[in-house]
Formats: sequence, C-alpha cells, structure tokens
Amino acid sequence: MHAAPYSLKSIGSQIAMYLWIVLGAFLAAFAIVVFLIPNKLIDGGIVGLAMIAGNVFGKPLTPFFLMLFNVPFLFLAWRSIGKTFVIHMLVAVLLFAASFVMIEQYMSLQFKGDILEVVVIGGAILGIGIGLIIRYGGCLDGTEILGIIINRKTGFTVGQVVLVCNIFVFGLAGIVFRDWHPPLLSLITYIVVIKIMDAVIVGLDETKSVMIFSPYSKQIAEAIMHELGLGLTVMYGRGGYSGSDREILYVIAERLQLADLKELIYREDPGAFIAVQNLHEIANGNRNHGHKPGMSHFLTQIFGNVGK
Repeated sequence: MHAAPYSLKSIGSQIAMYLWIVLGAFLAAFAIVVFLIPNKLIDGGIVGLAMIAGNVFGKPLTPFFLMLFNVPFLFLAWRSIGKTFVIHMLVAVLLFAASFVMIEQYMSLQFKGDILEVVVIGGAILGIGIGLIIRYGGCLDGTEILGIIINRKTGFTVGQVVLVCNIFVFGLAGIVFRDWHPPLLSLITYIVVIKIMDAVIVGLDETKSVMIFSPYSKQIAEAIMHELGLGLTVMYGRGGYSGSDREILYVIAERLQLADLKELIYREDPGAFIAVQNLHEIANGNRNHGHKPGMSHFLTQIFGNVGK
C-alpha cells in the first residue's frame, strides 16, 4: 500500500540528483572555457592534464583527453569504490564534455578582464560546479579516486595525495607553457576553487557540537533547554584520574547560538570545561510531512530523549 509513494519519491530524488550534476557539469565547463582557457590558466588534476594536452594538440580535443585520462581511474573506482560511484562519475564526465563542446561552439564567450577578476570569478564558478557534482555523488577528477585508494593502503590523506598530484600538474604546465606565471595564477585559482567547493559540499551553515563537563550539569541542562530551546543528550562517564562518576552534556548548536551557549554555561559554572567541534552534516531519519520544524525542535527530536 505504501510502496508507490516511496517509489515516486525515490525516482524524484534521483532525477533531482542528476539535474544538479547537469548544472554542476555545465558551470565547471563554463568556467574553464570562458575564464580559464582564454587567460592560459588551468585546473588541477586530470582536468588540468586534459587542458595541457588540449593546449598542445588543439583546444577542441580537451574533452576527449579528459575522458581518455579518466578511463584508468574509472576502472580503479569500479574495483575499489563501487558501481554507483562509477556511473555518477561517468555521467558527470560525459556531461562536462558535452557542455564544453556546446559552450565553445555556440556561445563564443571569453572573459579577459583583470586577472584578479578571472581568478576569483572563474574560480568561484568552477568551485560551485565541481562542488555540486561531488555533493550529488559524482566526480570529474581521477586523482581523487587515486587519493581514496592510497589513503586506504597508507597513512596519507586524500587531500595530501591530490595536492602532490596537482604540484606535478602545475609544474608540467610551467614546462609546456614555458612561462611560470600562468601555473602560479592557476594555483591561486585552485585555492579559490577548493574554498568554494567546500562551501557547496558542506553548506554555508556552520553547526557546532559542544560537550560540557561540569559538576553542575543538571542546572546547566535546565538552562540550555528552557532559555535557549536546544535539545541535549546526557551521557555518563568516569573521571580518569579521580575515578568519580559524572554527567557529560552533549549539545548541537548553530554558529550564531554558540556565544549565548557559552555565556549561559559559564554563568552557571565559571569552571566548566567545554569542547567544541565543527559538524559537517546533521541528518534526521524521521520525516514530518506537512510540517517543517524549527532547529530547536529538530535537535530535540534527535537528542532530547537519548539520555533518559
């Protein structure tokens, strides 16, 4: 009886996901064709290698080189990560190539303003495009796949592997172009891309998790719930040195609520110990149809009864 609505919702979410990947691929291609290539700038990773090859053998061949260079990484991803990821990546790469050809042949746009405008605006558009692709399960750059595989076998992080790969890519660009000015500007553009990409993937809202250690936990908990309207979890621990039992409060708050939260905690106990961490995402498995709860209600639903 209930299978049909869920199926329709699942199909709708899949369609929405691919539409976001389409938009991301178009924006990435637009940034590269309109902003980067006319100013002799490149992106990092496999996209950068494809742009270097396109500069040597002909700009229209850039999409072909991107697909060609990504083939080995698609094979690695198929064996090491999963078929769903490979399908999303393949769709993203094909959409990027199609958008590249369409923009180059039918739009004929080039931005040749001040180099700072090129770096900031072009990098921001590219970061948004790549961020949308990654956020919805796709990928354009095989070096990220290489980073995931190396991370599983060594102590190097994905970011470290990608950074090393990009150093070689920008170095190769300097040799090919016989000019180190474009690679250095490309590195600055890459930094802009990373910052914007992270904002798109993670979101602009900064959510914090706060752990509170205090002998006055009951008073602090009452104040947090009644004055700030935040839900919390009461966890139980033991002091490593003293061996005494104690209550630990766990609270999730938005960035703008953090100052009020800390002021309230220190009002109740000036000697309280607080540990604050950044949260990338909060997900709630319960769906309330027809009603969109506020943040305080949402957090209470997740954490309000855990400690009881």
